[in-house]
Amino acid sequence: MKSLRVQWLNFFVPVAVVLSGFAGARAAEFDGVIEPHRVVKVGSAVSGVLETINVDRGDFVKEGQVLAILQSGVEKAAVEVARVRAKMEGELKGKKANLEFHTRKQIRNEILYKGEVLPLGQMDEIETGRILAEMQHLEALENKRLAEQELNRAMEVVNRMSIHSPMNGVVMERLLSPGEYVETQPILKLAEIDILYVEVIIPVAQYASIKVGMRAKVIPEAPIGGQYIAEVKIVDRVIDAASGTFGVRLELPNPNHRLPAGLKCKVIFPGK
Repeated sequence: MKSLRVQWLNFFVPVAVVLSGFAGARAAEFDGVIEPHRVVKVGSAVSGVLETINVDRGDFVKEGQVLAILQSGVEKAAVEVARVRAKMEGELKGKKANLEFHTRKQIRNEILYKGEVLPLGQMDEIETGRILAEMQHLEALENKRLAEQELNRAMEVVNRMSIHSPMNGVVMERLLSPGEYVETQPILKLAEIDILYVEVIIPVAQYASIKVGMRAKVIPEAPIGGQYIAEVKIVDRVIDAASGTFGVRLELPNPNHRLPAGLKCKVIFPGK
């Protein structure tokens, strides 16, 4: 694994090379805002009362991490009932033994029937008994499978009482507290900041000069400062007629979360 020093060198050496391209050229400078790559309001798939919230504002979270848990005592009890039912085999074994008995009985009596010792009516009754025993055994198998599916369903209900993080990110805001009832409202607001977006509003006169894939220098406001290189990912195809401007989005790598989101910045595009 590369050391932290090597990782940062790999990041800043290309930046230094690109920055040299801005020197000596008539560059265009605009105001911008650095925003998270993604903001997600995390809610619950089911309604219930919050039992615990495991994170707070400013905490970093990992994808799949349990963020909060709803009260689930009744649901957990239902899981245990379903588990006991899924393990019950008395009915299935009894029906299997009954089927085996009627099968042996039919085989024995077929010999007597072929020797014309056993009348047709009695043989028909024996065969019908074997068929009914087979159907009862099949029903017991189906009940066993149904009990197993009921267990899976009950476990899934309990799993849904735990709210997991959908991404790696940071907690922006905690909107609810333990003891509050959750229905459709969000519990937490998360932001993904491994990559940042830089949003810029540019006069329409510059439309022809801004292209997807080009790079620009980003200078965050004080006291953060520094210079970073971002790449243009989106150039709006619809101009705002009232202001005579269009929007541009740049993507800015943010290794080790060095930069916070929400900063104002200057964005400098290289001149021709």
